[in-house]
Amino acid sequence: MAAIAALEHRLKDWLDERRDGMLSLLQDLVTIDSGTANIAGVRAVGARIEDFLRKSDFTPAMISRFPSGGGLRVVTPAGSVGRSMLLMGHLDTVFPRGEVERRPFKIENGRALGPGVADMKAGLVMNSFVLAAFRACGGNELPLVGLYTEDEETGSLASRPVIEAEAENAAFAFNAEPGRASGNIVIERRGGVFMRLAVRGKAAHAGIDPRAGISAIQELAHKILALHALSDLDAGVSVNVGVVSGGQSVNTTAPSAEGLIDLRFTTPADRERLMAAIDDIVTTCFVTGSCATLEIIGEFAPLLATPESNALLRAYQGAAADLGFSVDAEFSGGCADSGFAAQMGSATLCGLGPVGGGAHSPDEYVDLNTVVARAQALALTILRVGAQAARGLEAHHKGS
Repeated sequence: MAAIAALEHRLKDWLDERRDGMLSLLQDLVTIDSGTANIAGVRAVGARIEDFLRKSDFTPAMISRFPSGGGLRVVTPAGSVGRSMLLMGHLDTVFPRGEVERRPFKIENGRALGPGVADMKAGLVMNSFVLAAFRACGGNELPLVGLYTEDEETGSLASRPVIEAEAENAAFAFNAEPGRASGNIVIERRGGVFMRLAVRGKAAHAGIDPRAGISAIQELAHKILALHALSDLDAGVSVNVGVVSGGQSVNTTAPSAEGLIDLRFTTPADRERLMAAIDDIVTTCFVTGSCATLEIIGEFAPLLATPESNALLRAYQGAAADLGFSVDAEFSGGCADSGFAAQMGSATLCGLGPVGGGAHSPDEYVDLNTVVARAQALALTILRVGAQAARGLEAHHKGS
């Protein structure tokens, strides 16, 4: 226990002494436009993190790019051959090119402001410094794997298989999404399916020959009403058609129309039930002669609390208390990559990044007083649960 206590002090001091470095890296990352479609910008964020890691004594063998050439994987080795501990974060934001110029990084009243500062560049900084802390101080009984993915904001289509493959070998997963404005972390999230509904009709002159036309827009309108009727907010279910388009001209019966659907749910059973109901709406023809197709363009698994994640929460709360702050966990209606890790069997916590708010908006901020403290809490949690897992592994081997 004395050795663990000494390591805790080393890790806490190491991180405390690097507050200015954390803010400097945060400014560098926020100053890069990195909306998901801006591939060069997203990869520039990854390159800046890779530069930091290389300067933090990570060898080239410890850092690799995803097969796509974009995302970043880094390993802090350990002596144990047990399952790893996964630190997750995404490099992309939701903002368009030029947003950084319109709203440059700044610090006001103890808060850092700028596009993506909370969601989730502060979390990327936290993960990077925690990995570097263990590289400098040692003490991680299990290998630490950092994943920096590129497309979370659009559904992680490319990153999901990478996350799932890594999580399959991870005993624990920590996702650096922003801490809630309340100071809480997240232990449960809704799942989501994002879909494109395409409707086909038939063009005709709206004034001369309206009977010959089949309005795809009219059909889409009927389907939208039916889709929205599936929502049951008290049960955590919502369906929203957030974008619509279609038609040819004001005086033409619309030959085509399209709607983008956002489905949120709390359990896998809800997903199956709702997807069947949505399929029925898609195949039902409200306007004679029309037809429709449905395409899934992105999906997130729900994050559900388990006995293992609740135990991990208690460990994190104990670390936070020893650092002088209290923290609780809450449910979030938003989706995140943490659900992918959890469904592979990793005990998973989310929302571990520095406390912030206003994500995806011009009011986005990070509370700078939480940057070091949240990094320290994560580091102590890793140290403690890793040591416990290693003792269990050792006892198992002796018993064998």
